[in-house]
Amino acid sequence: MSDFGVYVHVPFCAHRCDYCAFATYSDRDHLMTQYVDCVVREINDAVGDGMPRATSVFFGGGTPSRLEASELLRILEAIPRTDDAEVTVECNPEDASVERLRAYWLGGVNRMSFGVQSTQPAVLADLGRRHGTMAHREVSERVTAAGFSTWNMDLIIGSRAESVDQVRATLIDLLTLENPPPHISCYALTPEPATPLGQDETRHPDEDDTADKYDLVGEVLEDAGFVWEEISNWAQPGHECRHNHVYWDQGNYQGFGSAAHSHIDGRRFWNVRTPDRYVALVGAGESPLGGEEILDEPTKLFEGESLAIRTNRGVPVEAFDSLEEIRHLITVTAGRVTLSPRGRLLANQAIVRLRSSSEE
Repeated sequence: MSDFGVYVHVPFCAHRCDYCAFATYSDRDHLMTQYVDCVVREINDAVGDGMPRATSVFFGGGTPSRLEASELLRILEAIPRTDDAEVTVECNPEDASVERLRAYWLGGVNRMSFGVQSTQPAVLADLGRRHGTMAHREVSERVTAAGFSTWNMDLIIGSRAESVDQVRATLIDLLTLENPPPHISCYALTPEPATPLGQDETRHPDEDDTADKYDLVGEVLEDAGFVWEEISNWAQPGHECRHNHVYWDQGNYQGFGSAAHSHIDGRRFWNVRTPDRYVALVGAGESPLGGEEILDEPTKLFEGESLAIRTNRGVPVEAFDSLEEIRHLITVTAGRVTLSPRGRLLANQAIVRLRSSSEE
């Protein structure tokens, strides 16, 4: 059976970080119960229409841990899953009590994801994060005590308040934990136009500085036994995120909740963006569909190769007319092209030279 992913969007947040441009809201908590009711209803409708059993489920946001554990699990119970399904919940460090994590584990969640971002106080303050600098240690102790063996921590690099040495210190803090995270994601800080970060040019990341930090992350993690999976992801063997691979392999997945996106056999569709509108539509028995597009074959080919070149499986050499202009960005092994560490920083230069880019 092919992998099939389910994504559940939880749009509620206690606080909106300065860099966040996602469809999240810090003033809609009053909608939580109705929202969960509507997500369950939307899932039940999809199951009635023949939705396959999920091989992976991912609760993202927003802040899924903003919901009571019982409410999140009410959504999970509505999703048909294979016996070996991976179920991941994103959780803010300040929400990571043993009681909550244990409830997740007993309810069928088997993987956690924590947005730590940094362990350095000045960096956390610059990013507008609310958790303390010891959160990584508390999270590690509690997630292990709750029963989880697979989980990840997210980092963000590029803050003007952060030096390369502070990135190294954060990595050391994580890797020297008694139970270090077996999967680490690292994202470059992006100044989105509508965010406080985006509107303050003095806080915009320096590209060369961010590149130096990214290089360091790769070197330190790979020296520690992590395997590079994709531009922003490293995992210890056996701890890869199965749900991520559904996206990277251009697989089928269905999203539920406001602003959730789906892809089924070349049809891409998405729900209305705001939770208010979503609740109104689903509550009235109407579809929350916000839009859709059908991908033609050239577009599917280009997008598939664009995703694959970002991963450690790469693409066949035949995906390019010529490799000469990107020799400094790639490695060729057994007829497949993958990005070198330098190439990961300049992936778009390889992507625009894919043969399918001229056909798309």
